[in-house]
Amino acid sequence: MATEQLNVLKALDVAKTQLYHFKAVVIAGMGFFTDAYDLFCIALVTKLLGRIYYTDPALNEPGHLPANVSAAVNGVALCGTLAGQLFFGWLGDKLGRKSVYGFTLILMVLCSIASGLSFGHEAKGVMGTLCFFRFWLGFGVGGDNPLSATIMSEYANKKTRGTFIAAVFAMQGFGILFGTIVTIIVSSAFRHAFPAPPFYIDAAASIGPEADYVWRIIVMFGTIPAALTYYWRMKMPETARYTALIAGNTKQATSDMSKVLNKEISEEAAQGERATGDTWGLFSRQFMKRHGVHLLATTSTWFLLDVAFYSQNLFQKDIFTKIGWIPPAKTMNALEELYRIARAQALIALCGTVPGYWFTVAFIDIIGRFWIQLMGFTMMTIFMLAIAIPYDYLVKPGHHTGFVVLYGLTFFFANFGPNSTTFIVPAEIFPARLRSTCHGISAATGKAGAIIGAFGFLYASQDQRKPETGYSRGIGMRNALFVLAGTNFLGLLFSLLVPESKGKSLEELSKENVGDDDAIAPTGV
Repeated sequence: MATEQLNVLKALDVAKTQLYHFKAVVIAGMGFFTDAYDLFCIALVTKLLGRIYYTDPALNEPGHLPANVSAAVNGVALCGTLAGQLFFGWLGDKLGRKSVYGFTLILMVLCSIASGLSFGHEAKGVMGTLCFFRFWLGFGVGGDNPLSATIMSEYANKKTRGTFIAAVFAMQGFGILFGTIVTIIVSSAFRHAFPAPPFYIDAAASIGPEADYVWRIIVMFGTIPAALTYYWRMKMPETARYTALIAGNTKQATSDMSKVLNKEISEEAAQGERATGDTWGLFSRQFMKRHGVHLLATTSTWFLLDVAFYSQNLFQKDIFTKIGWIPPAKTMNALEELYRIARAQALIALCGTVPGYWFTVAFIDIIGRFWIQLMGFTMMTIFMLAIAIPYDYLVKPGHHTGFVVLYGLTFFFANFGPNSTTFIVPAEIFPARLRSTCHGISAATGKAGAIIGAFGFLYASQDQRKPETGYSRGIGMRNALFVLAGTNFLGLLFSLLVPESKGKSLEELSKENVGDDDAIAPTGV
């Protein structure tokens, strides 16, 4: 039997875009800005860490992180993120979005600082404590993901909801770009203040004791934007959908949203209405009937997307080195290598990553989630094949421009595609009492894919005949790119299960305003 949507939720759905929408985007978006900075800045400094802690003067090549250490440093934060998404996603539905939101930010700030203050000067101590604190940093980042998405979806109106959720997520692009800018500035400053010879001239002097400060400053710098937004996070009222549908306090929800919207919502109507949120749980027959296919769609596509996306993001420096875009390590000192890695990644972020996010913001409520995701996976598959098939030609001197353009386009269509839509859709299609939980499950499945990408790509891309020191033979970079193309194609197929949520209210999408007898099994589009 159908039930009417609450007045306060109707008011939110039809509210005109106003200042509070943009304030919510900034508050939630700065969390994502910090998330991206914290997760991806480590990729910039791993070469430097290898030089500082693992250079052996007896060997004729710069030090690099051993295979197991490199995998741990790159992947441990992702493991923490997975755990945080599951835990805080569930907690956000139990205790409320706002109450959990501030705690995740504090955890991120403290662990980011602690990561940069990793104890000692010996490799074992520094790497051990770095990995420990980056796990808990990832745990906080993981909590931020489902809560930011849920809060923004529950605040927005139905006409521009996709635009605002996408804008929150697009701050990830600026976080990645900001990480490269900070690295360029810090490395340049230290490089000019403390000149050092290239490795082939003087191995020990090419590192310099000041280099140990550089990576610590870069890692800790992400605390600043996170700390600045804490006050405003605590000032946000709890979302009306949590207060009314889960806490059952419609009067409080009406009062909160009247202040936010600067609009009087009928008090009499609000008092007479009863919350209509569902009472059945995640493992119930009703959930599987209504949302089982939806959960399969959001988890599978996010998993497949992150296998490819994190493989490309975390190991850009290795790809650029192998194609010769960054000079051989012996010809540079430690800070020169760091500067060149950051400059190369900044170019990719500026030309491919950031524009892709904002194309999604511009078109998500015009084209729709389903078609953008389908298009993104299709183009990622095409461009990955366009790199893999002529790979031996593209890596030759003089052909690097073609490689970089094609590589940048895969990032553009990842972000103007499934990297954005896999974040948006789970925040819209599940019922309020399970929205944060289901988003957390979907995101955690994605991080499982990211972990596979982070660990698997590192080993798989090793040369079949001459792997790097400490690594076993892999399938080679070209074949690894073919695998990623196949992963993207599978993502395309599973995207056919994703429902279109453009222009519909959250209660209509989650079927919270229909009775069990009216509910129908979810359909693909």
